[in-house]
Amino acid sequence: MKIIEAGGARLPAIGLGTWRLSGPAASDIVARAIEFGYRHIDTARMYANEREVGEGIRRAGIARDELFVTTKVWWEDLAEGRLQQAAEAAIEALGIGPVDLLLIHWPNAGVALEESIGALNDTIGRGLTRHIGVANFTSAMMDEAVAISAAPLVCNQVEYHPFLSQEAVLDACARHDMALVAYSPIGRGGELLNDPVISAIAERHGRTPAQIVLRWEVQQARVAAIPRTSNPDRLRENFDVFSFELAEDEMDRITGLTKRRQRLVDPDFAPNWDRV
Repeated sequence: MKIIEAGGARLPAIGLGTWRLSGPAASDIVARAIEFGYRHIDTARMYANEREVGEGIRRAGIARDELFVTTKVWWEDLAEGRLQQAAEAAIEALGIGPVDLLLIHWPNAGVALEESIGALNDTIGRGLTRHIGVANFTSAMMDEAVAISAAPLVCNQVEYHPFLSQEAVLDACARHDMALVAYSPIGRGGELLNDPVISAIAERHGRTPAQIVLRWEVQQARVAAIPRTSNPDRLRENFDVFSFELAEDEMDRITGLTKRRQRLVDPDFAPNWDRV
């Protein structure tokens, strides 16, 4: 398992995303992921599944210090006081003690960044999290947030896959000793996994297209990926990306696809994304 060191934290390069997982199915897949070797679990207040995720973690019976757990505070709760209350509710729901990483889920243009980053820092002092970071920030917002924050910002969690470049965010991560954690790392399957470039490389390696895409991501410096699945077979497949390596020309060919700039997640409260 590749470990990414960023901002004083150690993030396993492959984690389990849990968006849209709920009820017993969420607990079951979390417990099974840990059994398969996953050591990075991602959830959020907005997912409304922190209680089930915590149950799955406890059921797995793993020592707490062997697991890296992330949760996120929704963009509507970033004001001073509200952010801390949301973080406290998250920790109570998870029931596993402090999380390893607490993120601002999306920026909020109606709350000053100084206020939200200050409140985020306060969660460390309150013993709610060991590390902090952001999600869905532009590179300029990363620069500003780092300048404001007393504690290191560990990562920016953003949409990233071979149909969407993130050069500006990756450059900012390098500047600030941060990781890029990729959500929707295999897009929405379909078109991306059937792309001729991906398919040819998968055939050459005797791997699935999803494994090729995930390997492309984690083979990059500072990049982790958190694919979501409720299928145990896919769970095992997504984790098995460290026993092979892509050649430089294969990496370049896949990176060339990012010029499509095909963004899948773009709500009306999103920031003005980096333009390349």
